[in-house]
Amino acid sequence: MTIAALEALSFGLGRTARAAHAAGHRFVLLTGDRSVYRHELATAHGAYGVDVIDVDTFDPDAVRGALATLPDLAGLINTTDTWSVPAADLAQELGLPGPDPEAVKLLRDKARVRRTLHRAGLSAGTAVEVEPRPDSAESVLRTVGLPAVLKVSAGTSSRDVWIVHDHEGLRTALGEAGERAGGAGGGSGGLNGSLFAEPFLAGPLYSAETLSWEGHTRLLGVLSRQTSRRPAVREEAAAFPVALPPGELTSIERWVGDVLATAGHEQGFAHVEFVLTGRGPELVEINRRIGGALVAEAMCRTLDVNVYEALVDVTLGRRPRLLDAPLRPTGPAVAFVLVYADEPGVLEGWTGLDGLNAFPGEVSWYPVRAPGDTVQHVGDQRGCTGMVLAEAPTAELAQHRAWSAATTVRPVLKTAERG
Repeated sequence: MTIAALEALSFGLGRTARAAHAAGHRFVLLTGDRSVYRHELATAHGAYGVDVIDVDTFDPDAVRGALATLPDLAGLINTTDTWSVPAADLAQELGLPGPDPEAVKLLRDKARVRRTLHRAGLSAGTAVEVEPRPDSAESVLRTVGLPAVLKVSAGTSSRDVWIVHDHEGLRTALGEAGERAGGAGGGSGGLNGSLFAEPFLAGPLYSAETLSWEGHTRLLGVLSRQTSRRPAVREEAAAFPVALPPGELTSIERWVGDVLATAGHEQGFAHVEFVLTGRGPELVEINRRIGGALVAEAMCRTLDVNVYEALVDVTLGRRPRLLDAPLRPTGPAVAFVLVYADEPGVLEGWTGLDGLNAFPGEVSWYPVRAPGDTVQHVGDQRGCTGMVLAEAPTAELAQHRAWSAATTVRPVLKTAERG
């Protein structure tokens, strides 16, 4: 039997392959750009290798053709936001286990999710669609107020997000959104979906890492998230598991279960970002997948279990064993820091990698880019060139270790000025 993945997150293929093989299945990746997975493909080898099919994954007919060549296809994995709707549609079309495509479409629309939760009393504010032009500022002031957040309905990787605190900043952000809307599609140009405004949430940012089956949700842990001070939000670091008082953790588990049920998420992993405000948790966004970057790696190490086995269980249409397993953090706490390019250019390499083993915490380097890659954007996660991961007895100490090590790593780029 075969399990296929329609694209994937940059990290986790090796663990997914091991989980698939443990279930007695071959694991195949369909991708339009295997360079995205260069680190995972270089380390996933031997009996737990990943078979790769190169195909235009934006072409539904090409994907159907590739899947038709696979013997005894048992399930279709999707761990990305971009391909979540196509994967759900294909799974239904092929008679494979999978989520309701309509529920997936709702979760891919951040504005619809916000409005749905607001109507259910689970979000203090609502979402208001706005035209991406400066003269929309008065509408935002009237309906949402300041401070506010502008974002796109189907955005990913913190792209096209503006936090505005005053009228001038609001008009500037709307102007920038209008310029981007002039591009085509949701790639390097254009906005990925419609622009909307929502109230700014004051408080620290976290994510709840959850697993659901038939409407029952289990909280696997809470991850801290540090963002930049730039107007366009950029994630800088994360740590797992956050040590919260038992009563507060129980309250968050109850809240996130209600949020996911209201949004129609009934099975599989979810990565739910929220701000812990003075009134309690308030949703930022829901990603109906396992956490990206090194979030899942952190869970695997801390919980001392391959959480991708639950992904395989759900893909095959069976209750994930992780829902009922004892959940004790027997491994180390984990933190990671994203290393960004300071300016656009062609990546030549990094300085400081040779010195990482001098730092405490079993420090590891996870490259996102490779020498020769062009880095065009540095204001969001597309500018990340790699991540430094560290372990410690607590998430706080792991964060300190990862940050201290990451400050010694610097990307070297050939810029236009250097010719």
